[in-house]
Amino acid sequence: MQLVLRPVSLFTAVLVGFFALVWPGTAEAITAPELRGQRAVQEITADMHGLDLKEKEFLKADLREVNLSDTDLRGAVINTSQLQGADLRGADLSDVVGFASRFDGADLRNANFTNAMLMQSRFADAEIEGTDFTNAVMDLPQQKALCARADGVNAVTGISTRDSLGCRS
Repeated sequence: MQLVLRPVSLFTAVLVGFFALVWPGTAEAITAPELRGQRAVQEITADMHGLDLKEKEFLKADLREVNLSDTDLRGAVINTSQLQGADLRGADLSDVVGFASRFDGADLRNANFTNAMLMQSRFADAEIEGTDFTNAVMDLPQQKALCARADGVNAVTGISTRDSLGCRS
């Protein structure tokens, strides 16, 4: 029997060596929830105004009535979360993944949802004056409902809410 050695990348070799040092003698794997836990927000308080929450995870989070105004949430994951009545004025939610979340009655004035993924999320009675939804992906019925009340221009991006939603005149 002939032993055949195949080349491996330097990255693979370093990665295997790292795990051997960190977890010697174990064959346990890190699961997705454990990895996610490193980015999950551990403590939600009533006033989170102005915090840097870039790329944090809010999974099934209760953010109702929470003050998230002027918060940096770029790249955050806000899935199946409750944000009814939340204050998100001026928050940067660009590149957010907000699947099946409830923004009903939230104050979204001058928030930035550029490139956000908002499928199955709801915005009933949300205040959207000056909100920028440029390239956001959302359900068509939600987009149409937002267009019916879209107004204003985002103070930071200079984009009108109607234009960012692709509303027809």
